[in-house]
Amino acid sequence: MTDFSQPLTLSGAVLKKIIFIVALFFAMPLNAQGLLPKLGEQRAGTAAVTFLKIGVGARANAMGGAYVAMANDASALYWNPAGVVQINKNELIVSHLDWLVDVDYDYLGYVHQMTPNLGLGAFVGYLHFPDMAVTTEYHPYGNGEFFSYSDLVVGLGGSLKMTDRFSFGVTVKYVREELAELAMDGVMLDLGTYYWTGYKSLRIAAAMRNFGNDLRPQGTYERRESSGTTTTPYQSFSPPTLFTLGAAMDVYTTRVHLLTTSVQMNHPMDDQENFVIGGEYRYRRLFFLRGGYRANMDENQWTFGGGAHFLLKGVRFKLDYAYADYTHLTMTQQFTFGFEF
Repeated sequence: MTDFSQPLTLSGAVLKKIIFIVALFFAMPLNAQGLLPKLGEQRAGTAAVTFLKIGVGARANAMGGAYVAMANDASALYWNPAGVVQINKNELIVSHLDWLVDVDYDYLGYVHQMTPNLGLGAFVGYLHFPDMAVTTEYHPYGNGEFFSYSDLVVGLGGSLKMTDRFSFGVTVKYVREELAELAMDGVMLDLGTYYWTGYKSLRIAAAMRNFGNDLRPQGTYERRESSGTTTTPYQSFSPPTLFTLGAAMDVYTTRVHLLTTSVQMNHPMDDQENFVIGGEYRYRRLFFLRGGYRANMDENQWTFGGGAHFLLKGVRFKLDYAYADYTHLTMTQQFTFGFEF
């Protein structure tokens, strides 16, 4: 019987094979980008509640979303629940995202370290924009009525250290989408793993997000046919399930400077596969510069950002910022405030 209380150990030869396989796996999308067609484009637009694909936290978004192997703050509840126990402290984050076409996305998350080996957290996210005018054939500029649209996600998550190197996490969340008089909701599951290889600071992580049953709007609608009018339920769509595999490592470390790189492979069920590279430079744990590149993406390939952390009466205050430029639309900005204690 395996004793999970003992740390996992790997021989040098086995570790080199793991690193080689992971590097080969990550190199495939870069090679395929220029030699193979973009597979998965035919699945675009086939999922519901796609707001769940919008990244949470300015630090993660500034790195292009290459965060599954770096999730060690309260935003880990979104990126990789196994990272919740990696924080080692309690943390509260408040995030505001100025999304495309006047859409706002607000997020509140809290993580509490119950024991050194157990972390629990809760979060709520709310996407919304101003009410829009109802237009008709005879009133193309509005008939005096308005409708609203909003998305809500609420969840609970936890992470357990199985050994001093390996942790596992689960998040359960409730999702609801409302458009005018229509609404649909459902329950979804996130799973994540986080593993420190023992080779310098290299860690490998994997997560599956937004796993659940298909969703459909409540109620029915009338469909006109040649034989008459029939009452039909709305069509159901799958959630935007996403599988991610990533690795991160500190590549340059001194008493003052720290440079960390992260790579990640994303396999969405409703779009093409893509590959992300991110980096973070830290100066004395006070100031941060970040950047990211998304390969195999037509929009929003480059991301940038920075941050500043301050210690005030035993509480670490974090201010992070992320900027992303979309080729055919506009830019987005995200601000995240964190309190670590």
